[in-house]
Amino acid sequence: MDMNPPKQDEAEFPPVRIRVRLKPGREKPVLRGSAWIFSGAIDETDGDAPPGAAADVFDHAGDWLARGLWHPEADMAVRLLTQDPHQALDEAFFRDRIRRAVALRRRLYGPPGPDAPTNAFRLVFSEADGLSGLVADQYADAVLLQVGAKVWEPWLPVLADELKTAAGARTVCLRADPDAVQREGLSESLGGGPAPDTVRFRENGFTFEAGLAGGQKTGFYLDQRDNRRKVAAYARGRSVLSAYCYTGAFEVNAARAGAATLLGWDSSEPALAQARLHHEWNPSGVPATYEAVDVPRRFRLARDRRESWDLIILDPPRLVTSRTTLEKGLRAYKDINLLAIKLLTNGGILATFSCSGLVGMEDFRKMLGWAAHDAGRRVRILEVLGQPADHPVPVEAPECEYLKGLVCVAD
Repeated sequence: MDMNPPKQDEAEFPPVRIRVRLKPGREKPVLRGSAWIFSGAIDETDGDAPPGAAADVFDHAGDWLARGLWHPEADMAVRLLTQDPHQALDEAFFRDRIRRAVALRRRLYGPPGPDAPTNAFRLVFSEADGLSGLVADQYADAVLLQVGAKVWEPWLPVLADELKTAAGARTVCLRADPDAVQREGLSESLGGGPAPDTVRFRENGFTFEAGLAGGQKTGFYLDQRDNRRKVAAYARGRSVLSAYCYTGAFEVNAARAGAATLLGWDSSEPALAQARLHHEWNPSGVPATYEAVDVPRRFRLARDRRESWDLIILDPPRLVTSRTTLEKGLRAYKDINLLAIKLLTNGGILATFSCSGLVGMEDFRKMLGWAAHDAGRRVRILEVLGQPADHPVPVEAPECEYLKGLVCVAD
């Protein structure tokens, strides 16, 4: 059956460059609001078009479904952006999406002035802001735009210009997601203006520094902003171990909250150097010690030495990167949580996190239950934690709810 796009005023809307028809039954995710069309769902197309071209998507019967950006060689062939047949994917469309995303953060947090307690936020969160494959973070007067899909390359000048205007930024730095470079053929060098090596900003009243130009200093995890403050509430008078501490933001919060002692473990010496600097910039009178270690191995050594702590913060990197690694990743989560539980004093607190989007909260709780069982400890959940409001979760895309955390007490 012929695929005919909805009638458009050609003077107002540029012509769609490619039409995509789905296999029978593959329209259901689109109707539920999915932001993706995978190549395996496509029955036929009406020609060739380069990455970033607009694509109209039809069901198998030829009825129009949605419009998005096309990548002919990617597994994620179309990133859907609108289900409005009268909405063209043009400069005005993308500028409006950026303005809307920034406006939400301003309503949530206010302007990021130099004296604001917090002036670093996520401005654009991929599918959550209708811009699949784009993430933008603001650090004071600089914005870092991370590009995770090749389809955005033709639109980067427009996106960067609108981000600079809408966010009131001095500079917008472009960075290619390494996974997208390998997966989609995204260019490693995206152009744009020169990126400052580092930029200072404030979070919860503390001063931190993020690297924007790549290299050894690789940014900052804004998604843990609220959780750092919440976990610090348990730190007063306690010995604190922060495993996978990265650049030390959890420890800075815990020190100001009155921790008795602080120890941070991470495998990256450059990250630990930054952690020591952050501790100096935010003096609390509580000394902090940092060790460059393989964290699971160091946990086992601590177990053999019968070391213990009153509060352990466990914030590992993403341990599940695909569905094929889910089982292996959950075992890795269980192993480090088991060791952490064994090292807690009686009545000690464990704040444990996962940033793996493919690990749901139910799986995370089950994992922790098995770890507690094997450790022979009674573990109770005190708080359930997640990502902050500048990382919103669309109801039709629960996979955007990637960050999960549990604060527990162990007897």
